[in-house]
Amino acid sequence: MLYLKKKDYNALLSYCRQRQPQEACGLLAGRNEHGNCYVEMVYFLTNIENSQERFSMEPREQFAAVKDMRAHGLHLVGNFHSHPLSAAAPSAADKRLAVDRGFRYLIFSLLEKEPELKVFLLEEQEMREEMYVVAAK
Repeated sequence: MLYLKKKDYNALLSYCRQRQPQEACGLLAGRNEHGNCYVEMVYFLTNIENSQERFSMEPREQFAAVKDMRAHGLHLVGNFHSHPLSAAAPSAADKRLAVDRGFRYLIFSLLEKEPELKVFLLEEQEMREEMYVVAAK
């Protein structure tokens, strides 16, 4: 299960909405304990594809984010991106690029009036949907 703070959920959603109609993207830092993932910090990165249907994170920003994570004693636990024009399900490209087992992939769909967040976890060669909790703290 993934645990996400309410303030981080709101910041992620706001960032995704601000980047419309392009896909937004970024990294998640935190810790994994007993099969659960706790997100402690969120890094908002530039989508250099500038596309509505795909994303690539700016490499220098990625490097700086990972360096900052290490400085805070955290680990890279996942990433997020938005689907402005489609459902919160991994696209063929998302599945092809998912290579890290135990890594969480968050997808925000902005297709409908109410946004939808889904979390996926790569196990073996399959991405399966994972439960998540948005906590007050």
